[in-house]
Amino acid sequence: MRLLLMSDTHLPRRAKALPAPLLDALGEADVVVHAGDWADTATLDLLERRSRRLIGVYGNNDGPELRARLPGTAYADLGGLRLAVVHETGPARGREARCAARFPDVDVLVFGHSHIPWDTTAPGGLRLLNPGSPTDRRRQPHHTYLTAAVDGGRLTDVVLHRLPPR
Repeated sequence: MRLLLMSDTHLPRRAKALPAPLLDALGEADVVVHAGDWADTATLDLLERRSRRLIGVYGNNDGPELRARLPGTAYADLGGLRLAVVHETGPARGREARCAARFPDVDVLVFGHSHIPWDTTAPGGLRLLNPGSPTDRRRQPHHTYLTAAVDGGRLTDVVLHRLPPR
């Protein structure tokens, strides 16, 4: 099972559209995950149309229309892999322990908010992934998203994709 992970698209304020390489990657993904801060319903509509399966949450910049359509926390079983998605996890310091305590029955937690790519494993095995942002890199050198695979209930092949400058 192939996954595509993104967050913090902030359309149309930070960009007019999702980058072409990311849109192309949608066709290869079995599951698309968006960890919040969509900012517009058009992006949600687009991903719902173009994704085989979409798992998404709202973020702190998402208004009532998105909050009415998306949960604050999403859970999914992906071929035996227990996945959770949230937008915010708090400060980087202490993140692993805090998230492991909050999500004790989860294998992988996807989050956003900081626009900073993140890939760590908490004591006890919880994997934390932040794909960064494909449209608003802030102080990061690149716009980014992640792909990964699920094989036999395990996360494999996690790749951070750097998008070309706009």
